[in-house]
Amino acid sequence: MGRDRATLADVAKRAGLSKTAASMVLNGREGTRLSAEAHQRVFAAAEELGYRPNVAARSLRTRKTATIAFVSDIVATTRFAGGLIRGALDAARERDHVLLITETQGDATFERYAIEAILDRQVDGVIYAAMATRRLSVPPAILSGPVVLLNATSAEELPCVLPDDEGAGVAIAETLLGYGHRDRIALIGRNRQKERDPEISLAAEARLRGIRATLAAAGVSLLVESFCPEWLPEHGYTATRALLARPDRPTAIICMNDRLAFGAYQALGEAGLTIPDDISVISFDDDPTASWLRPRLSTAALPHEQMGRRAVELLLDGEAPAQSLVPMPLRRRRSVAAPAGAPAVEHD
Repeated sequence: MGRDRATLADVAKRAGLSKTAASMVLNGREGTRLSAEAHQRVFAAAEELGYRPNVAARSLRTRKTATIAFVSDIVATTRFAGGLIRGALDAARERDHVLLITETQGDATFERYAIEAILDRQVDGVIYAAMATRRLSVPPAILSGPVVLLNATSAEELPCVLPDDEGAGVAIAETLLGYGHRDRIALIGRNRQKERDPEISLAAEARLRGIRATLAAAGVSLLVESFCPEWLPEHGYTATRALLARPDRPTAIICMNDRLAFGAYQALGEAGLTIPDDISVISFDDDPTASWLRPRLSTAALPHEQMGRRAVELLLDGEAPAQSLVPMPLRRRRSVAAPAGAPAVEHD
């Protein structure tokens, strides 16, 4: 049989102090009036005995358990959105908190069970996350304590952390304008369902809004806006082939996500066109494959790790704003250049 677990009384006895004094030292409470040497005796005794504080008892006193629940639909098993969890884990660790992660796969029955199990552990708060940026229905059970929505909004007035999709649309339009593209900028990925139903997507409408407003401010409008049933490579491929059949072929294509851009690359290559010499391509998300394309794809990156970190900070710090937008940095790579025949433009 293993030895009995060391208690606070054992530490106090080894250090030659009262149990109260030893407790105050170990918990970092001020005003103990104990010498530095006495503090060292307590820490040494705790280490020698392998003492670990009784977290359950401490949580009863402090009403804190140093645990955070992370509840998501399919974030944990999605490679692309895994950064949300990495960022939250790092931030929780820095605050001496543990992240309890559960994934529901969209199963409402399992979600109720999982949330009950998590709340039974008296977590200090809940991060409720979505893989795709959208509006969620928040389970009433988690509303009794601190909640932060991650990559999502809700009908309830809850703090939420979102990527700045509109700002990314602005940056992408500014980039093309900066290279001299004006009259022949095409867009691939219009989708009315994504744009009109916030429970499906918040990103589509925000990205489009940023692009249009920036171009309009420069006196420019999109040459054509191609609709796609989904944001998948095959739809980007089909839309690009249709663009190339036009007499006024675009000088630049904005894709609403990287998967559409992958299809655009394929169609342009089959047509014997070179990116960016013949047509520039720019996109959103920074999928892991984007930097492996040739030429490497310029794209506005989803800041998933920063978003996960921000969610933990808002949860633990309290006084959270209604909405926290995290900038989407533009990865300037090799897929954008000045239109053919236009003067070269120097960019960092």
